[in-house]
Amino acid sequence: MKKVLIKNARVVNEGKIKEADVFIENGVIAEIGESISPKSPDVNIYDAEGTYLLPGLIDDQVHFREPGLTHKDTIESGSKAAVAGGITSFFEMPNTLPQTTTVELLEEKFQMAAESSYANYSFMFGGTNDNLEEILKVDPKKTAALKLFLGSSTGNMLVDDEKVLEEIFSKSPLLIAVHCEDEKTIQENLQEAIERYGEDIPMELHPKIRSEEACYLSSSKAVALAKKTGARLHVFHLSTAKEIGLFSNKKPLKDKKITAEVCVHHLWFNDSDYAKKGTLIKWNPAVKTKKDQEALLQGLLDGHIDVLATDHAPHTKEEKKNKYTKAPSGGPLVQHALPAMLQFHHQGKISLEKIVEKMCHNPAILYQIKDRGYIRVGYKADLVLVDLNAPWAVQPDNIVYKCGWSPFEGVTFKSRVTHTFVNGNLVYKNFKHQPFSKVAERIEFDR
Repeated sequence: MKKVLIKNARVVNEGKIKEADVFIENGVIAEIGESISPKSPDVNIYDAEGTYLLPGLIDDQVHFREPGLTHKDTIESGSKAAVAGGITSFFEMPNTLPQTTTVELLEEKFQMAAESSYANYSFMFGGTNDNLEEILKVDPKKTAALKLFLGSSTGNMLVDDEKVLEEIFSKSPLLIAVHCEDEKTIQENLQEAIERYGEDIPMELHPKIRSEEACYLSSSKAVALAKKTGARLHVFHLSTAKEIGLFSNKKPLKDKKITAEVCVHHLWFNDSDYAKKGTLIKWNPAVKTKKDQEALLQGLLDGHIDVLATDHAPHTKEEKKNKYTKAPSGGPLVQHALPAMLQFHHQGKISLEKIVEKMCHNPAILYQIKDRGYIRVGYKADLVLVDLNAPWAVQPDNIVYKCGWSPFEGVTFKSRVTHTFVNGNLVYKNFKHQPFSKVAERIEFDR
């Protein structure tokens, strides 16, 4: 494996920014210092003058649609877009076809990723109303988490049997990650809208149908159940101000048993954007009000919300063009999540150190990921160089997603990812991917 020396970088790590050189050998960070000289002629040197070096981002929530829905995305195409956005590790969700609800199907996904992924990978195991026996077979040291849908979404995996839920919460060997929306509330709201509008429900009603009440009812129930059973609970993609109060910022993340995350789209968009973007910003949970949007950012900054992710969930443009009831929810996000957050940094809304904390360090702490998420000697060399002064516009010819579109199309970002390293290997440089080689690894956990 090649040796790599990154010179003159502004290293963003563990709450500080300092200029340093980073030397990589055998895929691992071997030395960090003020001035490192190459010790042999076979070292690849990258001058990072004027740019910032971040740990590779860890995205704990993506839908790469393989197997079974590969017209939308694949592990290869999704991970290729991820490294273009500085994401070097991902956890993929179980609502594929077939659904990842047996240990055998889980291992098949790992084999697929070993053959085709540009980024390091793990997968979440899917819980259902009737697969507790399989859940108990999953090895926590080798699998990211258990995913439960407490509201139906793409590829309905709704777990709605209260007795089963309590048993899963009581017995799961894995951290439980949940999608929280109350199905009964949503169905009542949807029926009301159909009676009024038929098939032509205005997109602006999406956050009224998948309402604040639907989110809070479900997430508060999940939190109460976790407290009752002692389960380790992580609530995905908060979308309302009201839910933030369910989570504490009174202790360090490593000591929390109940945690939460927000996704980039709930920070970037609000309900005023439906008029222009329509179904392209139809997500579950729905993008809600400006008040919710602002509260979510504040919750991220003050520690009530622990992790920032994407919930990358692409569909084709043709699928998205359907009327409200037929248009699927979700959109592609991995390529543009970091540039979007860096835009917030330019606006004075968040520091670089905080972005790294929420997108690199905290996922590593929360999931007990081994040797990733930090720029430390002995850690895997998953690294990203970003230029904060290199504007570029999102347009069809630079969108990497297989689905070919982005909700950010037309936006000019001030910052861009210039280089992405996975396990010390350069996989992406200045809008171009390097020739594919199997450098990505299965993520390991210290549990």
